[in-house]
Amino acid sequence: MLNFRPILFVIGLVLSKLALFMYVPTIVAFVTGTGGFLDFAQAVIITHIVAFICLTFGRTSDFRLNVRDMFLITSLVWTIASAFAALPFVFINHISFTDAYFETMSGLTTTGSTVLSGLDDMALSILLWRSILQWLGGVGFIVMAVAVLPMLNVGGMKLFQTESSDWSDKSSPRAKTVAKNIVVVYLVLTLLCIMGYMLTGMGLFDAINHAFTTLSTGGYSTSDSSMNHFSNGAHWVATLFMFLGGLPFLLFVSTLRKRNPMVLLKDAQVQGFFLLFLVASLVVAAWLNLNNGYPVLDALRISMFNIVSVVTTTGYGLDDFTAWGALPTTLFGFIMMVGACSGSTAGGIKIFRFQICFALLKNQMMRLIHPNGVFVQRYNQRPVNEDIVRSVVAFGLTFVITIIVIAGCLSAMGLDPVTSISGSITAVANVGPGMGSVIGPTGNFASLPEAAKWVLSFGMLMGRLEILTILVLFFPAFWRR
Repeated sequence: MLNFRPILFVIGLVLSKLALFMYVPTIVAFVTGTGGFLDFAQAVIITHIVAFICLTFGRTSDFRLNVRDMFLITSLVWTIASAFAALPFVFINHISFTDAYFETMSGLTTTGSTVLSGLDDMALSILLWRSILQWLGGVGFIVMAVAVLPMLNVGGMKLFQTESSDWSDKSSPRAKTVAKNIVVVYLVLTLLCIMGYMLTGMGLFDAINHAFTTLSTGGYSTSDSSMNHFSNGAHWVATLFMFLGGLPFLLFVSTLRKRNPMVLLKDAQVQGFFLLFLVASLVVAAWLNLNNGYPVLDALRISMFNIVSVVTTTGYGLDDFTAWGALPTTLFGFIMMVGACSGSTAGGIKIFRFQICFALLKNQMMRLIHPNGVFVQRYNQRPVNEDIVRSVVAFGLTFVITIIVIAGCLSAMGLDPVTSISGSITAVANVGPGMGSVIGPTGNFASLPEAAKWVLSFGMLMGRLEILTILVLFFPAFWRR
């Protein structure tokens, strides 16, 4: 049976913390006098009131959460937090709640799709709020991927189960320590990214905003030109920290604790991610140099930036890669779905699932060659049981089906095939820009019908929460005693 009072209490806690983060842009608006102070103040008051109501009615002496409760909490927290975080967009930008919710869901899921334009002249408070949403969404997903999803056995995440994934009283202190260490690493990398951007000539405000959205692999910018607005040095800094954002943060903690970088470098996911990034970057750089006449250094900078931006699902814009020719466009279409490492801020299918599928294929080939042989499937020197394999296959199947269903819905609304398919992929994989003239790297989602924005918002949520976490709520068995 679901424990509704503890669920309500957790939602109240999340909203109270969200209201506290709203104070930051509120103070910025007041100090700079650039607009938005009263609008943010309204949003803060409303969020605080609702949080207080949830905490009051949800408080209980018997605070226990089971697995079904965690499924529901995971979905409700992101859905409800997006609704209240959307209020400043409605009050300041005077856009519809649909557009505001789309922008907020895109921010918290670190997708990076946007309906806003005129960013260069927008209030500083709202620009900062967009960046804060992505920064919060990034660290929130890391902690969820480490502590919650392995416990729920979603999409093969049980493979990465640690003591921090166990919510028993015995391991609770361990879970809190791991979460604290991850947040510390996240903060340190954010500060280093800010310093890196400032050294390339970026102003403090732009550096803070872009550091928030780079490390979270979110992709929101303070300019309509995205990263084209800044220097080549800023592009290299962004490439480095987007790559770091795509690595497993739990391994960062282990590396620092053991003071041994080989902990990170020997990981199969990290090696696969680096190999994909390197090969794809070199292929695209060679194409740009030989077919489009780019100088070698510019070809490397632009290809590496765009490849890591798409594979980590950041979505920063730097040139329109759909105009480079058939090969780069096809390659980008594939890596949009791949994603980076599990336990990172990136979206997508994740590298480890492809590696497990290739290992499964190799095992099957060996069984055909040696029918009587016994072959144990391993990943990172750990045996992979049938439960994990089934979970990975189920996730892959539902990922594809979700993309097909959403693309079909968008097509039924009158959108062209390129916009429908790429829009579906970019939402479920949490990439950001799609393809084509409407939602491509140089466009945005403002012109889409309102119904399409709600469908894409749901797609972003499903992709961020590993799909099965949401899908299980639609089974009648979930709601039975």
